[in-house]
Amino acid sequence: MTPSAQVAVVVPTPAHSELHAPLTYTHDTPLPAGTLVRVPLGRRTVLGIVWDGAPAAPATATLRAVAEVWSALPPLDAGWRALVAFAARYYQRSLGEVALAALPPALRTLDAEALARRLARAPSPSGPTAQETPPALTADQTQALQAIESAMRPVLLFGATGSGKTEVYLQAAARTLARDPQAQVLVLVPEINLTPQLLARFQARFGASVVALHSGLTPAQRLRHWLAAHLGQARIVLGTRTAVWASLPRLRLIVVDEEHDPSYKSQEGARYSARDLAVVRAHHLAAAGCRVVLGSATPALETWHAAEQGRYQRIELPVRMGGAHWPTLRLVDLRQQPRGTLLAPPLRAALEARLARGEQALLLLNRRGYAPVIACGDCGWKSGCPHCSAYLVYHKRERALRCHHCGHAQPVPRACPTCGNVDLAPLGRGTEQLEEHVVQALAELRRPDGGPVRVGRLDADTARGVGALEQTLAAVHRGELDVLVGTQMVAKGHDFRRITLVAAINPDGALYASDWRAPERLFALLLQAAGRAGRDAAFTAAQGTQPELWVQTSQPDHPLFAALARHDYPGFAAQQLQERRAAGMPPFAHQALLRAEARQLEVALAWLQHAAACADDLPGRPQVTLYAPVPMTLTRVAGVERAQLLLESGSRAALQALLAAWLPCLHALRRTPAGRGVLRWAIDVDPLGY
Repeated sequence: MTPSAQVAVVVPTPAHSELHAPLTYTHDTPLPAGTLVRVPLGRRTVLGIVWDGAPAAPATATLRAVAEVWSALPPLDAGWRALVAFAARYYQRSLGEVALAALPPALRTLDAEALARRLARAPSPSGPTAQETPPALTADQTQALQAIESAMRPVLLFGATGSGKTEVYLQAAARTLARDPQAQVLVLVPEINLTPQLLARFQARFGASVVALHSGLTPAQRLRHWLAAHLGQARIVLGTRTAVWASLPRLRLIVVDEEHDPSYKSQEGARYSARDLAVVRAHHLAAAGCRVVLGSATPALETWHAAEQGRYQRIELPVRMGGAHWPTLRLVDLRQQPRGTLLAPPLRAALEARLARGEQALLLLNRRGYAPVIACGDCGWKSGCPHCSAYLVYHKRERALRCHHCGHAQPVPRACPTCGNVDLAPLGRGTEQLEEHVVQALAELRRPDGGPVRVGRLDADTARGVGALEQTLAAVHRGELDVLVGTQMVAKGHDFRRITLVAAINPDGALYASDWRAPERLFALLLQAAGRAGRDAAFTAAQGTQPELWVQTSQPDHPLFAALARHDYPGFAAQQLQERRAAGMPPFAHQALLRAEARQLEVALAWLQHAAACADDLPGRPQVTLYAPVPMTLTRVAGVERAQLLLESGSRAALQALLAAWLPCLHALRRTPAGRGVLRWAIDVDPLGY
């Protein structure tokens, strides 16, 4: 049969492609929007998605035919397509780049025959099989659950650490599935290291109808779980930010746990915010009854401000479960301690007392490795990365220097490369050094059973091996580790039952950082870390102990610590929002960055200057401020120089109008002599940092 119908097909396009519209192909019959097809593109055959709208090919164009139609797979639904279209439009990316990147990589390599084999092996649909009896809810949890069920706008579940937010999620999911035998639930977590614990809780409650979606899975696992969600066999999908793109045709509830976490903002590709897209996705499905819950003990200031304005509904869980006490803040003034102190004597004494009683402790130092740099005391040489404007971090156990930005590694030199001095010394502290120090300091201390104190470390280095993360966390839960040293990955989401002391060793760097979001992030980190202490009220009562948060600081009078002592997030948020309003910073303004990369910094800066000039007469320009191009804080990474230009406006609409009109100009500018030497450029809407 001669092909007669024209269909619009979205195909994969490179980053910042000028090809924004779907391509037109022919097929012997019209195809429903959302149908997956394989189509010829140049000399290749690629996966594409039939898209909404009439084909836009000129009447004289020679059209190619669709090669394969994946009729065995249901089309991607209208809600999914609306989400992708919004993201492409808002984050200024091509539709094909966003749409095809949202699919699992393994799916893009299949043909119709291979897909049929996959589907034949897929398990038959199964509903939720409860494995665990839900506990009784507190009055606050009951009110929160009722409010979620009747909410007509996004819900901010503002719950103290240990207040039972997870149980609210579980029972909200249970009620959603009970109301509709085909309903689906999406649960987002910020990091993979939080997934196993929460996944175990959901699987214990709902059985085999729960699947995970995150980058830690193999390609085959990701495809299997994606297909289970798309076919409706998975009733609950739990994953990291990429799971926001999961095809869930009967989605009725979205939960974003720890919604404040910066990990929800992608730093590559479309640079989307999964939290914000979750809100958009629920809005698109509002007519079907889909609700979205954003949960946190320390909400993002943008989220808090939206709740203050009434755009979000705030629900509070102010009391910790089981009558658990709030940790008491203990500040150690490092100005009064001996120079170079790693564990101040008062903190060490408190640590020893708790360990001797059989309690556990968590020590937080948000810097991995042994030391941030090694240096020569004679000539001042420091271990800089040859490819980045950053230092090589000293890893003592490996006897290696590693760059945490480009991955470059080299052995520790036996002598200074500049002057030959053999007395090279580490500067600063990392988790590896802290672990070593704690082991030495507590070597003579004995646990209640007479055994030695056991110290473990959890950071990106120790969690790299397969199963290492789960093994370390399990050891803490079983009481096989008495002290856990770690970075921020130990400070949030974990339900440690016997930890009664948490200590932040050196958080001062964030107090006066150039990043204007640093105070917000530090307060969230410390309050979340404090929440790991004293979660089991029965245990602390039996021990006759009071949970504590110790902070070693040279700035004990800083207002941030006064709010932290009161566990007063609302007061801290009010003060921060007042400062941001006065400075005209988000959420009272809207921002975007244009970044450029080149081998020479001057080339990147010059291209950004030309780009700024191109924006002068564009729509929205009178309401948008364009700042002068500047080098990025970390200017060179992997031998590439990086610069950026900041755009800011009090009107989101004006900023979006300018960006949309600017995009074709930037593509054209890239092809001019000014663009020669520019390796890459990208627009970042709603950036989290400069």
